[in-house]
Amino acid sequence: MNEIKIHIYSADTDTILALPYANEGIRAGFPSPAQDYMTESIDLNKELIHNKETTFYAKVEGDSMIDAGIYNGDYVVIDKSLEANDGDYIAAYVDGEFTLKQFKRDPKNNCAWLIPHNPEYKPIKITEENDFIVWGVVTNIIRRLKK
Repeated sequence: MNEIKIHIYSADTDTILALPYANEGIRAGFPSPAQDYMTESIDLNKELIHNKETTFYAKVEGDSMIDAGIYNGDYVVIDKSLEANDGDYIAAYVDGEFTLKQFKRDPKNNCAWLIPHNPEYKPIKITEENDFIVWGVVTNIIRRLKK
């Protein structure tokens, strides 16, 4: 595989889908008999999307973030209204391409770094010469375990 690329989709927040919610959590040991009587529900739009006008989904393509737990085929939730802080995972537009990396500020050297989480890839140094935009901050990762 190669460098991560993302395919961006708008978030449809007009729908409501209330799913059963295990409000006591999911135990990895002995199951709780109270779970048979779940009465609460959860709407993933409300849980995952806080700014519906500025939130998008992106499908991850590539393997440069696998050591951060972001894999090829995952979906990420991106909020464009959030300011990128040091250490955030971001969707960035760099020199004509979108990528997903961890953002690191380097004020001492007047630059920033986009950090991959796979030893096969090198960090990307961002300077004033780059065409660079922080497109949004990743707030959640969605992974399908079974098709």
